[in-house]
Amino acid sequence: MTFLQLPLLAALCAGSVACQSIPAQGLATGAPQRVIHDVKTTAYTHSEKDHLEHGAKSAAGGSLKYGSVRSAAADWSVYPVGTAFKIQGEPYVYVVDDYGSALVGTGTIDLYKPSQAAMASWGSRHVNIDVIRWGSYTRSLAILKPRERKRGHIHAMVSSIERHAEPSS
Repeated sequence: MTFLQLPLLAALCAGSVACQSIPAQGLATGAPQRVIHDVKTTAYTHSEKDHLEHGAKSAAGGSLKYGSVRSAAADWSVYPVGTAFKIQGEPYVYVVDDYGSALVGTGTIDLYKPSQAAMASWGSRHVNIDVIRWGSYTRSLAILKPRERKRGHIHAMVSSIERHAEPSS
């Protein structure tokens, strides 16, 4: 990511809880903090039957993104909200701002696509990712705790995060 793309990142992330924890300098350098090999990725879109009630909104409260910065869903006890990463060989930065019940406990990352055709085209792939910036478990808990009793998968993420609580944030 170049410094010219940072204003775009700021505009795309305006008001998004997921993006607030990403320092511009971390994304500007593009230097991975960790490379994770063989990550299973799938794709989803806002027009899928199980996503209709939420529309194009992320669990973090912003709009789902699809541009040079893109939304991703994951188990927040594995990839906390705000985690930014690149798929090796692709130019896009993905930011974890969503979650899904099928992702909890799997280590799978679900990539947002704007249409069912784009979702089907991605399918399921194993990729290597460069984590640019880890998100925040504290922010994840702040979003998840009020929802914990509504769904079992949310309770599972909260329990896992609390068992492995970060020392400070």
